[in-house]
Amino acid sequence: MSDKEIILTQDGLKKLEEELENLKSVKRREVAERIKVAIGYGDISENSEYEDAKNEQAFIEGRIITLEKMLRNARIINNDEIDTDTVSIGSVVTVEDLEFGDTMEYAIVGTAESDPLRNKISNESPVGKAILGKKKGTVVDVSVPAGIIQYKIVDIKK
Repeated sequence: MSDKEIILTQDGLKKLEEELENLKSVKRREVAERIKVAIGYGDISENSEYEDAKNEQAFIEGRIITLEKMLRNARIINNDEIDTDTVSIGSVVTVEDLEFGDTMEYAIVGTAESDPLRNKISNESPVGKAILGKKKGTVVDVSVPAGIIQYKIVDIKK
């Protein structure tokens, strides 16, 4: 991961800090205990428990490094920075699919926070890019693998 600026909302910052704290204070201890128990089984060269615990330890340490780097390079979007006139990172946007009439509500977040299953889409996603900087009432074309989808921006809120 490069030293690219990571854009986070207050909620995103809190989640990353909580994950980092959990990895450092809980998961590290758990995996260290697993390694200690596995060593107690004897010959570690043929010990799958030991191998699994060491792999998990490597994953945890890698994730800690990644999270620390993300937090160092974070730019936090505060609620008072979020404009309700135009779509920006931190906005909650209601869009209407003009072909089917469906409406969806998306929170626009940085890539580190995106979670499409919870309707948190990245500012770098096709929909995020298309609506970023647009005003309520604007119709945008979103290029997706199936073609072009037209969305109308129905509402913008914090």
